[in-house]
Amino acid sequence: MLATDDVRFFLAVAEAPSLAAASRALDVSPPAVTQRLRALEERLGVHLVDRTGRHLALTDEGELLAERGRGILASLAELDEALAARRGQVVGHLRIVAPLGFGRRHVAPVAAAFQAAHPEVALDLTLSDRLGGVPAGTFDLAIHVGGIAQAAPGLIARRLAPNDRVVCAAPAYLAAHGTPAGPAELRAHACIALRENDEDVTLWRFRRDGAEARVRIEPRLSSNDGEVVRGWALAGRGIILRSEWDVADDLRAGRLVRLLPAHALPDAPVTALLGAPRRARAARTRRFLDALAVALDPPPWRA
Repeated sequence: MLATDDVRFFLAVAEAPSLAAASRALDVSPPAVTQRLRALEERLGVHLVDRTGRHLALTDEGELLAERGRGILASLAELDEALAARRGQVVGHLRIVAPLGFGRRHVAPVAAAFQAAHPEVALDLTLSDRLGGVPAGTFDLAIHVGGIAQAAPGLIARRLAPNDRVVCAAPAYLAAHGTPAGPAELRAHACIALRENDEDVTLWRFRRDGAEARVRIEPRLSSNDGEVVRGWALAGRGIILRSEWDVADDLRAGRLVRLLPAHALPDAPVTALLGAPRRARAARTRRFLDALAVALDPPPWRA
């Protein structure tokens, strides 16, 4: 008869590229993993894993055990959570994905406070600016800044906060190179590009009085890190297009100056994306989402 510990053990093996990797995940020696796997196969009377060199391949029986085992453990986790909810507790594993800069500044503090308030929750925060490269099944909640069309399909969305995009530069840069009077003049300026979300970062789109102006910039500097790009702008190296949340303090303090205010850019709202209906209903997911919504209402960048 299978026990839940057997299922958890086998899933650790099934999800590892090798027995050595499985032993590291389980924090036991490789011989111990081999011995327990052999004993499990003998007890079940089936062959679960083919060992080809250093790699593992599941047999049909192994695939069946892994697939059904995941479902069983998920059902047990749901039952545990439902019983905990009856006791007024929030439990379970909460996996969150958020953009690098926004995640550091606005999501991480909420995550720390939430876990402190709910010590039975194991919270994992992954920071990545490539949400499309993060499989939907690997997270419970993702925070996305930008258009929903850029996110993975099939996710449940909840808008959390407004966020504009602005074009800006340091006073020192404008004093040395002048201030562009219209979008077309940006082609003659040193523009800085931020590579994120797999967007076309060199095509800047403006709208005024219902008419759209598209400008293809030729960046003198570019980076995939928003802090680097913002630092270059503050140092007077060029003009940037950034989210309001990232530069609002600099604009208020005069360290950066907003350009072309009469021309609107596509907004970049802050949106929560829920990985699956079951996870969306989980108490830990709902409670964290509510805590984050409170922290972003009103948006701190518009305080």
